[in-house]
Amino acid sequence: MFFDGYGYQGTPSFEQICRCYSASFIEKPEIENGDKIIMPPSALDRLAFLRIDYPMMFELTNGASERVSHCGVLEFIADEGTIYMPYWMMQNMLLQEGDTVRVKYVSLPKGTYVKLQPTQRTFLIFPIQKLS
Repeated sequence: MFFDGYGYQGTPSFEQICRCYSASFIEKPEIENGDKIIMPPSALDRLAFLRIDYPMMFELTNGASERVSHCGVLEFIADEGTIYMPYWMMQNMLLQEGDTVRVKYVSLPKGTYVKLQPTQRTFLIFPIQKLS
């Protein structure tokens, strides 16, 4: 569902069902190493009328397996009704080429803290670099 009018004051709403394909279907191999998708230009047209937070974030849902993931958008150059996404993301969501996926705009809270815990002792042993 999306809003088609002007003067909208509520929560931004954008939701679209698309067929998904991996980056191998277009000449954009760089998306394989990231967490961004390529969407159709009509999505940008609809999103432009909403009061959304940047960077744009989307929730992807595979209705068949109920798998969910989140991502950003790299470009708006995909064919209508199609998105291109990293193959690793398709595998994680149990999607095959041409499966349908729900794309929904979401506003995620920004992280404020991260704690890393090494799983191997060798992670703790590294040369100390002097800053000049």
